[in-house]
Amino acid sequence: MTCIGFLSVAPVIEDSMSPYVADAVAALDDFDVEYETMPMGTIIEAEDSEELFAATHAAHEAVGAQSDRVSTFLKVDDKRTVDQRASDKVDAVEDHLGREARSGASEGGD
Repeated sequence: MTCIGFLSVAPVIEDSMSPYVADAVAALDDFDVEYETMPMGTIIEAEDSEELFAATHAAHEAVGAQSDRVSTFLKVDDKRTVDQRASDKVDAVEDHLGREARSGASEGGD
């Protein structure tokens, strides 16, 4: 997979956003993408930008169907000459660090 995106989509409301975010994440299942949801957004991997944009548009619309206002942030890394996974990018940083890329990580793991 060569097109990696970071997606954050949420309604502009004062209450909990988790049900809306769940709808956005569920919308991704209709597309040929892999994803991992984290506290501040979702990493999405697709074969190309067309599939990535289609999936993120569906996530945006899933939230918009229930809310008058939606805020969506999408950052895209469309590396067209290399087949690279999101995890490969983290692995490269960890190789330079000599440890996991998280606080409290010691050399050699847990």
